[in-house]
Amino acid sequence: MATKVVMEALSPTMEEGRLVKWNKNEGDQIKAGDVLAEVETDKAVMELVARGDGVLRKRLANEGDASPVGTLLAVIAAPDENIDSIVGSAGAGAQSGGAQAAQAGGAPSATVATPNQAVAETREAPAKSPVPQAPRQSQGEASTPPQQKAGGPPAAPPPRPAAPRPPAAPSAPRGNGASHPAATDGRRRSSPLARRLANDRGIQLGSIQGTGPGGRIVKRDIENAKAAGTAAGRSAAAERLATEGDFQDVPLTQIRKTIAKRLSESNGPIPTFFLTAEFDVTRAAEMRTQLAEMGDQYKASFNDIIIKAVALALAEHPEVNAHWLGDKIRKFNRIHVAMAVAVEDGLITPVLFDTDRMTLWEISAKARELAGKARERRLTPEEYTGSTFSVSNLGMFGIDQFTAIINPPETGILAIGGVEEKPVVVDGQLEVRQRMRVTMSCDHRAIDGATGAKFLQTVRRYIENPLSLLI
Repeated sequence: MATKVVMEALSPTMEEGRLVKWNKNEGDQIKAGDVLAEVETDKAVMELVARGDGVLRKRLANEGDASPVGTLLAVIAAPDENIDSIVGSAGAGAQSGGAQAAQAGGAPSATVATPNQAVAETREAPAKSPVPQAPRQSQGEASTPPQQKAGGPPAAPPPRPAAPRPPAAPSAPRGNGASHPAATDGRRRSSPLARRLANDRGIQLGSIQGTGPGGRIVKRDIENAKAAGTAAGRSAAAERLATEGDFQDVPLTQIRKTIAKRLSESNGPIPTFFLTAEFDVTRAAEMRTQLAEMGDQYKASFNDIIIKAVALALAEHPEVNAHWLGDKIRKFNRIHVAMAVAVEDGLITPVLFDTDRMTLWEISAKARELAGKARERRLTPEEYTGSTFSVSNLGMFGIDQFTAIINPPETGILAIGGVEEKPVVVDGQLEVRQRMRVTMSCDHRAIDGATGAKFLQTVRRYIENPLSLLI
């Protein structure tokens, strides 16, 4: 029995996928579990596996094609099994003319048409059929022309259709009627003012159709010719831009499409407010140095320290560790912090599960592992879904402060700026300390200003007393 290979939902948020590479060719022997192709989802590149045994009889999608979930991509069947009905009834259809070829017994085409194309062909079919005949009359009236009633005089033959008239020239704006041919000597009739304007502007009178009396070229014809020339010039310039490589259109990847959709969902409907604070990270920097001296296994980045502090603060403020679900707020008993990772095509947020229960070094090791897999597009859906709060850090790029967009249905995200030395007053004395700015984006439907401020106070306490992160 034939097996349909469809675009599967390889991630929870996937709506369409792009076929990156076929690993099997038509005619190859296939076993269930074989990797047929690589598919780019909205987050990663995943493997599409076979669900049955047989021969790969037909591939209906090309490498690089994006297809909605559920679209038929290929057919696996026995070598002698007829698959015409499967290909013909595919949601994508065959290429133009493929349906007719299948009905005639011809081989189906490898190029897939869209459902709209199939509908269009169906709608056009009546136009290709013979002209419908007049309604059938009774036997007594079969030879009676429509114009003749029974017993009446014979109808006159229908008038011969008039010969088609040549297209009329454009009418003058003032109702002068159609323009007339030029003078019999081949020259265009024109007014003295029109000739002078044409000479000044370098316009050939022979290329202009006059709209004055008797087809005469008048002033407005010269002005209209100039406007048309300008438009033509702009069109030619646009064509040069399109052909001389002054720009490049880059098709959207699946991850970029998802980012655009998610950010539109977040930045518009969510009433967001921002809270900014500056932390003293001098002690945290000193702790990092001391830990690094103990060996590579004890190294930790500022990002690791922040993630640990955020996780512990979320445990004290469960109202922040929540999702907005429209008709309710879901507060989580477990803490799963997502960290934003920049990849070639955009941004992805792998998740550290039960972050509050992890040691600082476990966070450091897992964060490096997930970041590496994210950049190689090897994350599985289980590794980038299920977060309850997110952290985004651009400090390593020299950014002092920024605001991050909430990843719905989460209710908050913390944006981390860079660490820099600043002169500050400590106990009445001017000192140079290492400072870091953070900005929390809050969904005001779930988090009030005081709630967000208290959460940041707790994060500050952990960051500025870093030994508490090691207990």
